[in-house]
Amino acid sequence: MKRRVFLRDSALLSLAGLGAPSYLASMISRPPSDQIRLGLIGAKGMGWANTRSTLRQDNIKLVAISDIDDSVLADRTKGRSAVKTYKDYRQMLEDPDIDAVIIGTPDHWHCRMYVDALDAGKHVYVEKPMANSIEECLIMEAAAKKYNDRVIQVGQWQRSGPHYQRAIEMVRSGMLGNIRLVKCWSYQGWMTSTPVKPDGPVPDGVDYDMWLGPAPKKPFNPNRFHFTFRWFWDYAGGLMTDWGVHEIDIALYAMGVRAPKSVLASGGKFAYPDDATETPDTLQAVFEYEDFNMLWEHALGIDGGNYGRTEGISFIGNQGTLVVDRQGFELIPETQGGGMDRSYKIDPRPAFRKQGSDLDRHTANWVKCMRDGNPEGVNCGPITGSVAAINAHMGNVAFKTGRKVYWDQEKNQFINDEEANKLVSVDYHNGWKKPKIQ
Repeated sequence: MKRRVFLRDSALLSLAGLGAPSYLASMISRPPSDQIRLGLIGAKGMGWANTRSTLRQDNIKLVAISDIDDSVLADRTKGRSAVKTYKDYRQMLEDPDIDAVIIGTPDHWHCRMYVDALDAGKHVYVEKPMANSIEECLIMEAAAKKYNDRVIQVGQWQRSGPHYQRAIEMVRSGMLGNIRLVKCWSYQGWMTSTPVKPDGPVPDGVDYDMWLGPAPKKPFNPNRFHFTFRWFWDYAGGLMTDWGVHEIDIALYAMGVRAPKSVLASGGKFAYPDDATETPDTLQAVFEYEDFNMLWEHALGIDGGNYGRTEGISFIGNQGTLVVDRQGFELIPETQGGGMDRSYKIDPRPAFRKQGSDLDRHTANWVKCMRDGNPEGVNCGPITGSVAAINAHMGNVAFKTGRKVYWDQEKNQFINDEEANKLVSVDYHNGWKKPKIQ
């Protein structure tokens, strides 16, 4: 048997050297048993983007898709006749041939599906934000500890960007001096008003009850469906949790903190007061940590963000400021003296521009960790995803209460604030049960 294997591999190597098809080389380098069979839950938007990125890695096979919309299933399986389709994700999770799942649904579904997938023995890539409440984030942390052999990646893909990693190293080096303020922002000019639309019939081929899942029962409205669901509290947390987790994650990681002492937020529907949405189109939130403050800002319908950038993070120190966004980073030195004696406190450096796809790097990291059996090697694991989401949800809690709220990190609750603590948790409806980790 060993001699036959040797002769087979020798023949394949010879063919590869003569310019044989590339799949022969992949057979040599990776045995069939190393193939990762992938299932997707929620095939619209980022669910599909994450899947396409994962499929760019070697020896990944998409075998199943679960979505509540027949039109989405038809579109995503075009030319993929071997891919199984499901309306109910639980039936898909019963398939023992699926090794890993990508969860790309609206936020209100993340916690229940994530726990069910782990319980079914699957590795998980879950889209950000980790969950739609602080309580669900903590449940998902506990589930990760219970199922600690599963490889879990959260879709905060900026963590896999080399230029973000370099910027974080510079922040931690001390070169900026004492950092007293960190700014995070997202100004999204292309996200404008959502016009009011009447409730109407459920589109053909859509399992609306399954789409609602644990969310409160509401009549179908197109504004509460694909994409714009994120502007309604039942399903998401607006731009604060949509973009906020990306930027806040980098800020907290660079500064080495997990939770604020207090949060104060102010904003509202200032740009589009009469449109259909619930979440604020304009918001500022101040997070107080031990030795610095962090300011979050967001606005819909405006592109003019800080430093001429629509989104980003700035670390403002006594010696200089480092500004990083998805395009790269730059260092802005502080000056001292005046006239001919004016000088920089630190040496200026050329701006750094990013290259390649950070999303592809993120999914590649997930795939590598699955193949290596290394849950600890992911760039954005469940604790990281939970920390970013919890901080973002705190900003929304402060906005909803209209006052400064104080956080007890040991107890994972707000201090002497019954109203704020009610907003930590979320109720499940329509017969769905909140996961309990034993």
